[in-house]
Amino acid sequence: MAQAASASAAPAWRQFPFFDVVPVKDIHDLASPPEVFQKTPEISTITPSSAGLIVADIHGSVYLVNRDFEIAKSWIAHTGGRVTHMAERKGILITLGEEDTARHPFLKVWDLQAFDKKTGAPLLLRSAKVQSGNRPHPVSVMALSASLSYLAIGLGDGTVILYRHLDQSIYSTSGSLSTLPKPRIIHESPTEPITGLGFREPTEDSPNVYLFIVTTNRVLCYQASGKGSGGTPTVVDEIGAGLGCATMDWKAREVIVARDEALYLCGTDSRGSCYAYEGPKSSIYTHRNYIVIVSPPFTPSASAASATVRNFVAKNNAPTGADITKLTVFDPENQYVAHSGTFTEGVREVFSAWGKLYVLSNDGKLLCLEEKPTSAKLDMLYRKGLYTLALNIAETQKLDESHITDIHKQYGDQLYTKGDYDNAMQQYIQTIRHVQPSYVIRKFLDAQRIHNLVTYLQELHSLGLANADHTTLLLNTYTKLKDVTRLDSFIKRESLRTSADGDKDELPFDLDTAIRVCRQAGYFEHASYLAKKYERHEDYLRIQIEDAGNYKDALKYLRRLGAEAAESNLARYGRAMLENLPEETTDLLIDICTSLAPLSIDADESESAAPAKQPSSGPSYLSYLALNRASVASAPSASESAPPTSTQANGSKAPDTPSRQHSLHDTTPPPSTPTTAQPSKIRVTNVKRPSPRLYFAHFVDHPQHFVRFLETVARRRWGQTLENASEPLPVEADPNADEQAEQRDQAAVWNTLFELYLSQPQGTGSGADSNAKALAVLQNTRLPYDPTHALILCSTRGFTPGLVLLWERMNMQEDVVRFFMDRHQDGDAGASAEVARRLEQYGPARPQLYPLVLRFLTSTPALLTKHREDVRRVLGVIDEQKIMPPVSVVQVLSRNNVASVGLVKEWLMARIKSAREEVETDQKLISSYRADTEAKLQQVQELSDPDRPRVFHVTQCSACQGGLDLPAVHFMCNHSYHQRCLPQNETECPNCAREHGIIREIRRNNERLADQHDLFLSEVREGGFDALATGFSRGILNLSRADDLAA
Repeated sequence: MAQAASASAAPAWRQFPFFDVVPVKDIHDLASPPEVFQKTPEISTITPSSAGLIVADIHGSVYLVNRDFEIAKSWIAHTGGRVTHMAERKGILITLGEEDTARHPFLKVWDLQAFDKKTGAPLLLRSAKVQSGNRPHPVSVMALSASLSYLAIGLGDGTVILYRHLDQSIYSTSGSLSTLPKPRIIHESPTEPITGLGFREPTEDSPNVYLFIVTTNRVLCYQASGKGSGGTPTVVDEIGAGLGCATMDWKAREVIVARDEALYLCGTDSRGSCYAYEGPKSSIYTHRNYIVIVSPPFTPSASAASATVRNFVAKNNAPTGADITKLTVFDPENQYVAHSGTFTEGVREVFSAWGKLYVLSNDGKLLCLEEKPTSAKLDMLYRKGLYTLALNIAETQKLDESHITDIHKQYGDQLYTKGDYDNAMQQYIQTIRHVQPSYVIRKFLDAQRIHNLVTYLQELHSLGLANADHTTLLLNTYTKLKDVTRLDSFIKRESLRTSADGDKDELPFDLDTAIRVCRQAGYFEHASYLAKKYERHEDYLRIQIEDAGNYKDALKYLRRLGAEAAESNLARYGRAMLENLPEETTDLLIDICTSLAPLSIDADESESAAPAKQPSSGPSYLSYLALNRASVASAPSASESAPPTSTQANGSKAPDTPSRQHSLHDTTPPPSTPTTAQPSKIRVTNVKRPSPRLYFAHFVDHPQHFVRFLETVARRRWGQTLENASEPLPVEADPNADEQAEQRDQAAVWNTLFELYLSQPQGTGSGADSNAKALAVLQNTRLPYDPTHALILCSTRGFTPGLVLLWERMNMQEDVVRFFMDRHQDGDAGASAEVARRLEQYGPARPQLYPLVLRFLTSTPALLTKHREDVRRVLGVIDEQKIMPPVSVVQVLSRNNVASVGLVKEWLMARIKSAREEVETDQKLISSYRADTEAKLQQVQELSDPDRPRVFHVTQCSACQGGLDLPAVHFMCNHSYHQRCLPQNETECPNCAREHGIIREIRRNNERLADQHDLFLSEVREGGFDALATGFSRGILNLSRADDLAA
């Protein structure tokens, strides 16, 4: 009874019905067990294999059984004996058995992949005796390594035999049937029979093969391969086990030793885990991750500690004294009992095949323990609230991550329902990546659970799965909690994930959102830290200028950025910077527009500029700016997405609200300057200088600084100054400069600068100085301003010296004279004298000015009285240079009643006398021309009269100037020649022939021109009467010519 009571002690582990018991029937007779098991008492051993289930009996026969438990193959392995042990690896079966012909056990090696066609038996590869001495001893256990390299056999006298390189011997074709490696005795313990053997297979951590040896009193470990192998087995534990109570675990890493008080796992160095499970044990097996424990037969009792035994007694009316056997399936990793059952007929064999667990009872019944699906097992655990165990089982069963996440979710929901929010959040954190964050966030939006929400959001960000909304929510929770420490830690955390290209780390939160929320909450220093660290230049400047009003820091930051980055930012914030730091901002703009080297923090000015360009017309941007209007707000309006700032209208920072008293300086040192914006004083490459025109609009309310900006840029960039009128100053050339763009910039700078000079208030010292500078601009012919634009400005601003200078330079002297005439009309008393002076200056080169001035000076009695001498002088010049005919002069003077006859009496008398003299001269010329014409006509008449004789009195040859002698030739033109002095057959006077030829050529040309009517009409339009007179002289209008054309 004491033994029964001890055997009925129940283990202190949770029990679950995770296995269903299903009887296995013969495929041909469903009322009976499989045929191979109908003679169960004769079965000696069963082992699963890759070819199927292998069953051996006491008659030496071996049966190969398929999935339906039909006998596929059978053969006699040991004639006249029995099979005691079997092991299979890689299709090679090793049997140990007894035969009548030998005292010692026989070891046979079979090839299950090659069968004899005659007998149907597998091919026998090797057959040899197993002996360690003269006296035979029974084999207690056998172990075969997975690689077939090692075979260990344990004998009842405590001896262990090891075969090395068994695989090489088996696959070798040179040896005989009995050829096997020489066995080696590695252990002897005459008083301790061998009860268990097992190989520990090599792993990445331990590449050696070890052999576990279990005796009735000890557990030993023997190194079979690797460095240090072949030594004496070392004792691992002083606890042994009975036969059948030792086996390797399912991973072949440790040996399991079953004793009455517990299960022990032993490694190669020492004992490992221990699982308390009291009660006698007859054998143990492994099935996947389970340990199957079979107890020896015992008498059940209603008072047994085991619920399985009590239930058996309650359900069965077994006769008193009948024994039962208990089978327990135990999960050591998760420490629970997956199945517990009783067998009244005892357990003959337990084996694991085809992924299922089979139990063969002594009466030949075969039961299959089918493990329930994992989902069904999890459902049982859910109903009992055992979520931790469910998670452990899911990990053991290697479920995918989605199933494990679902368990965490359900576990979290249960904890949340119970009010255990902290532990519930820990479970929800495990669901990240598979459960929508909104599902969890909605549960913890209550103010009392905001700390848990922070934990979840932080984990989202650390995994890089947070979006902009999550970042916003997390930062808002920090600000509501006023947890500046955690806020500092969050924004300063380093990147925790890497981008797809593997080159650059990515932030665990949305940077734009973080900056925006910090600005909204008033944590400007945190926002500026983020913007500065991650090179968000626009955001940093927006915070410093619009929110914090820290213009000095913003200006330093702009210098660190360099010309290219500062260009776009100054285009937006330049006006606000000028409003608060006009001098420093002007210096920065000058450096950006003139320096070819990177900007330095200490603002070292470098005299670098591009070479001077040819003057070119360009627009003036100041024309579009209202310089005299009221000042606008210093800072530009924030964008729609930007929150209301605490910056006052005058640029100073408003006091912080109580919730904003804590800042980055309260808890952490000030943020370090990012390495990306460090200044550099070493010129490595030339910086492309922006156009100065980009910044013109910023100086709308700062004309004095605008003047300094333009003058300095012109001097440093192009070497152009007001004082230097010869050559430009030497400057550093820009190899990347665009000539046309530079010319446009120069024109725009000087046009705007000229306008600024004219815009200074008059009547002050600065105004007079500005006017002098403006005039100096016009006088310097090397400055590339636009004359037309300057003329418009001078006219608009009433800058007379500039107007006159420009008109003179543009050869518009008449406009100068008319300008002073208009000034006289406007009441300027000295304008008339200026008109007379300008006439004296321009008159010699511009005679057309005299009639204009004469008309002006005689327009009013006052002018005539004041400038009577000037009028006489003008009339004298007109008369001398014959600028106007007298009739026109008279018409000008008589157009009004201002000029009297006495004023021009002497001039008129001189003109009349001169006219009379000209008339008399012309009459004398006419008379002489008429006399010559009559003489010529008389001569022509005489020559054309054939009856009138001609007497020649010439005595000298016209050719050789010698005395004329015969033979001589006389011509009608009164020229005579020696006949020898004339060419042969000459009929024309040589002296007159050239003149006559010229005349004939002129006549031919005139006749040819007479047909070109368009040319004649154009000459008439231009010359008038002179053209007609010339036409008469050419004979174009002769009547004879008209008659010839008509004919």
